[in-house]
Amino acid sequence: MIVEDPELPDEADESPGGNADRRDDQDDDGQAVRPGNAEAETRNREEYYTDLRVAISKEESTTVQRIAAEEKVAAKKWDKQTEESRWIWSEYQRKWPPELHAQVKRSDDVPGSWRGEGNRSLKPEANGRVEAACDQIADREREKISPAMRAIESQDPDRHLIGFEHRLKGRDRIKDKVCRGMRNFGRSPEQAISRVPDAIRYTFEYREARYTQGVWADIARLKGEGFELHNLWNAWSKDQYKGINSQWIDPESGQRFEVQFHTRISFEAKQLTHPAYERLRTRQPDKFEQMVLEAFQKRVSADVPVPPGAFDISNYP
Repeated sequence: MIVEDPELPDEADESPGGNADRRDDQDDDGQAVRPGNAEAETRNREEYYTDLRVAISKEESTTVQRIAAEEKVAAKKWDKQTEESRWIWSEYQRKWPPELHAQVKRSDDVPGSWRGEGNRSLKPEANGRVEAACDQIADREREKISPAMRAIESQDPDRHLIGFEHRLKGRDRIKDKVCRGMRNFGRSPEQAISRVPDAIRYTFEYREARYTQGVWADIARLKGEGFELHNLWNAWSKDQYKGINSQWIDPESGQRFEVQFHTRISFEAKQLTHPAYERLRTRQPDKFEQMVLEAFQKRVSADVPVPPGAFDISNYP
């Protein structure tokens, strides 16, 4: 059998400029091509990533603008609803004037003692020990906890601490909780006050669009400062209060403190319903007044927009 030699290309095809040198990934002009006639990439790596960052930035900017517009609409709606809620509260006060509420009578008390609502009281010796513990709490807040919270705040300019001037709980409210701890659990004044979770309290306020991301980041920052998370309660699904409350412990001193996470609207709702909450806390209202107060809290809370992803932040423990 005679086997013929393979056909050789013409001389013109063997020349440097001929088709013999063209690869499968080049066109007739030697330019790179992609499968399926896709347009060839002409940018280098640095140019490609620069263009990618610009594209992502434009997309994020569009998203932020859209969310900002939605927040403005929600804010206008909230402002109108707030006016109605304030009117409802004024009607409540007209029916149940604050001056008719039972007042604490201290005229016959022993000097140095303390008396609060519900006939709760502290004798002079116990009251003095609670006062000393309150001084200690104020020292811990000033020397360590508040500086750490300010440092955390500085790490993200997109949110801030609000109501910072009210970070120390009033001593009457602390003593009220101490009395209950002593009476219900047999604790000493020092033990009872050490269990008060919000003798020091802070509130972070976020934009709705960055709420969930911001809360996760600040939880991590609090842990980074050495604080221990003791409790976290996500109330965004509740009907009388919206927001997240968390309790923390400074392991060096054992001091407990509270950090709340709110949007502007959820914080304003909390402030608006706080008098109702305080009235309910006294347990003085009859069933009808209690029903009215709870209905008021539900109405205000129902108007609070839930930030995207807020339900995904789990309770702890």
